[in-house]
Amino acid sequence: MKIKSTVFILSFFSIICFEFLHAADPPLSLDHYKSSCPNAEAIVRKEMECAVQSDLRNAALILRLHFHDCFVQGCDGSVLLDDTVTLQGEKKAPTNLNALKGFEIVDRIKEALESECPGTVSCADLLSYAARDATVLVGGPYWDVPVGRKDSKTASVSEVESNIPRANDGLLSIIAKFMSQSLSVTDMVALSGAHTIGMARCTNYRARIYGDYQTTATMSSIAESNVKSLKSTCPAAGGGDNNEAAMDYISPYLFDNTYYHILLRGEGLLNSDQELYSSFLGVQTSKLVRKYAEDQIAFFQQFSESMVKMGNITNPETYVDGEVRKNCRIKEGELVEQPMHA
Repeated sequence: MKIKSTVFILSFFSIICFEFLHAADPPLSLDHYKSSCPNAEAIVRKEMECAVQSDLRNAALILRLHFHDCFVQGCDGSVLLDDTVTLQGEKKAPTNLNALKGFEIVDRIKEALESECPGTVSCADLLSYAARDATVLVGGPYWDVPVGRKDSKTASVSEVESNIPRANDGLLSIIAKFMSQSLSVTDMVALSGAHTIGMARCTNYRARIYGDYQTTATMSSIAESNVKSLKSTCPAAGGGDNNEAAMDYISPYLFDNTYYHILLRGEGLLNSDQELYSSFLGVQTSKLVRKYAEDQIAFFQQFSESMVKMGNITNPETYVDGEVRKNCRIKEGELVEQPMHA
């Protein structure tokens, strides 16, 4: 009993210390650029409007970049760094390779910000603004974005592989990865709703369409037609790994709650998505899926709250040794090993 008590006490004080450290982090605020760059949000919004008007899929690309950034070292712009002589970036980590796009959009936004307010708006903040605007521009909810982040001078390939949820993860694994970021089960189900826009690669849904898709799906004529189409571009024997399909095949370019309707019908494209509703462990998650399928307003409200919560995952090191990059692809003073726009 004494040993158990000691362990409990140590764990308790570890939690207190952890909370204290995070409480001491410089707070984000809504008016951080009020004086230094008052047009920052308007500049980002204008560039995102151009990007989404040119291709509706660009909204999902930016939203995914923000997610992958925040889950690795916190929201610090590390996902945007290219490989250089002294730094291995996150872009070529197996989980990110061929999965992340939209870096040119970030480049254009940064160029516009640097023209207006040189050396002022961090790439991490830029991405946070852009993800919100991307969501709004395709019909999703608006939320105020707290800002004041600094850009990291480091990146972490290992954290990409350990922290980012994968397409074939089981429910408990997904929950654990969200909880490790201080995000709740409710946050997880709401944030997964971002899959109402965007595409998935064959390599990520092959196991699903040749596995338990027909077990979970109601197999209506629409479902049968959809899975037949998926199999035609994603062969079981391999090949076509980078062929893409919409995760919400009903309204792939509109941010709505159709994603949850698809899960209710057992037609989620990714195993990790369908697990939210079909896993026997998903008592809470299945209730949330039904709730958001029935009430889009509730989904939008929770998605907004959860995006702010995710955006508040900061990298404490950046407040000691961070920077505001002039080019989101390289830290200041870095020697570039590869072409800037590779």
